[in-house]
Amino acid sequence: MLTRPRNLAAQALALAALTVLSACTSDGGDESEDRAPVVQLGGPGGTNRELTEDEVDAIEEPTHTKADVAFVQNMIPHHEQALTMIDLVDARADSADLPKLTKRMAISQLDEITQLETWLTQRGEDLPGAHHEHGSGHDMLMPGMLTEAELAQLRGARGARFDRLFLQYMIRHHEGAVIMVQDLLNGGGGQEPAIFQLAQHIESDQTIEISRMKHLLVEK
Repeated sequence: MLTRPRNLAAQALALAALTVLSACTSDGGDESEDRAPVVQLGGPGGTNRELTEDEVDAIEEPTHTKADVAFVQNMIPHHEQALTMIDLVDARADSADLPKLTKRMAISQLDEITQLETWLTQRGEDLPGAHHEHGSGHDMLMPGMLTEAELAQLRGARGARFDRLFLQYMIRHHEGAVIMVQDLLNGGGGQEPAIFQLAQHIESDQTIEISRMKHLLVEK
């Protein structure tokens, strides 16, 4: 099972959640201009600590990095290849369950592509090329991607053979997406809240779908 250490973005969000809001008034009725204290939780068995004003001033919301941009730019064609694979299902699948699963999968992938493209656009970053070649050397850097030969093999299969081959390839493809998320977070990326949430959402979706596909594969 794939695991990763606790992400720093989650720690930053937890710290922000510990802000204690208080309103102080003097005996004369004048409202105080004092800041609400910010408290940092201590470790297991430790004590909480109120941050100084200088420490609070030093806290800045993380911004996106080059690693975040590369992750998003790579995840878009990664998802697009999954959609290419899904397009083959209706005309080739033998199982009645596989089209149902892949229709839900396509909705999820399309929604995530929209979110990924919006994230890039809002930050003035380039979208991946519209005519991205899935068999290029660039794509081969992305875990789980199928080669052109493997795509051709999938296109040429029919019936039960197609079902098994599709599930094997799509499980690998999804596992590759999970690896991409974990590589981003383990490498110090994903600190910006928006990209952290996107990455977590992708990982969650892919992991759930991997479980469903493995269940179908066992039945073959």
